[in-house]
Amino acid sequence: YWKGLCGPDAVPLRAQVDPRGMESALEYAFLAERIAPSLAKLRVAGTHLSDLMGMEVSGMPLSTLIAPTDRDRLGQAVTRLFSDPAILRIDLRAEGGFGKPDMSGHMIILPLRSDMGDVSRALGAVVTNGRIGRTPRRFEIAGIDVVAALDPTLSAPAPTAEPVVAAPRKAPGLAKLTNEETFDA
Repeated sequence: YWKGLCGPDAVPLRAQVDPRGMESALEYAFLAERIAPSLAKLRVAGTHLSDLMGMEVSGMPLSTLIAPTDRDRLGQAVTRLFSDPAILRIDLRAEGGFGKPDMSGHMIILPLRSDMGDVSRALGAVVTNGRIGRTPRRFEIAGIDVVAALDPTLSAPAPTAEPVVAAPRKAPGLAKLTNEETFDA
């Protein structure tokens, strides 16, 4: 969906994002806003993220989903997300403990431009595998892939005046995405 909104030399505007275009993935999706060079705040979040934390996460920093030991690593990646701009693909592993069974997941974060044209917004999704158990569930970072968002092989034609609406399909699996695969967020 995001690739369909990209222009040949620019990431999409936040205003171009239409929830109907990613209807089948909304519970996993989120919109974030840059609030500092390495910090982003969740503006809107799907129900799966709230289920993971056991509370409404809109308005909270994106880093609240990450274990404290890996927050600096996330911050470095978020800095690149907005400055390069870049696409982040993050493999996640949940912190274990009593009432917290094994859980893994994947997060993707895609840059967006604000109405002012600066890259300070992001579209993302978190998909997990395993029972949530007791909340909150925070994740350790098992791996991060950072890919340039404006790479010519990732760009698609500029969007038309009509909103791009993807056909509904099941939420994506946890397989690690390659550059050739798409993600419904």
